[in-house]
Amino acid sequence: MSTESRPPLPPFTLETATQKVRLAEDGWNTRDPQRVSLAYSTDSRWRNRAEFAVGRAEIVAFLTRKWARELDYRLIKELWAFGGNRIAVRFAYEWHDDAQNWFRSYGNENWEFDEHGLMAVRHASINDRPIRESERLFHWPQGRRPDDHPGLSDLGL
Repeated sequence: MSTESRPPLPPFTLETATQKVRLAEDGWNTRDPQRVSLAYSTDSRWRNRAEFAVGRAEIVAFLTRKWARELDYRLIKELWAFGGNRIAVRFAYEWHDDAQNWFRSYGNENWEFDEHGLMAVRHASINDRPIRESERLFHWPQGRRPDDHPGLSDLGL
């Protein structure tokens, strides 16, 4: 049995689900695979696009590959729905490849948490849209999105 805990814990309310989404966004914006992996149960199961990962070691390996390819990554997540120990999220992130081709990636995630607030299941569906650098909307310094930066709905996304 795990003694790790990652509040807020289920069952979620609107307030705690919103908080959980922002904490996930903040973690992913660090682009630190080891740190991000700690939000997931040791046996967490993922589907991310066409890739499947089980456990923290595979999650760290996946995120390490991801952020080596997706440069200047900046992410915004928004709560879509919640109930009990599950949260649905929509998100968008901007990044470029090593040839300076910019993309905005849009997606949806379904999350299921264990009783300790660790994500046990993550299903992500994502599409990439090429954009010009001049079309970028996410312009904060690398790291946590500032509280006064618009969210997805505010940006019309």
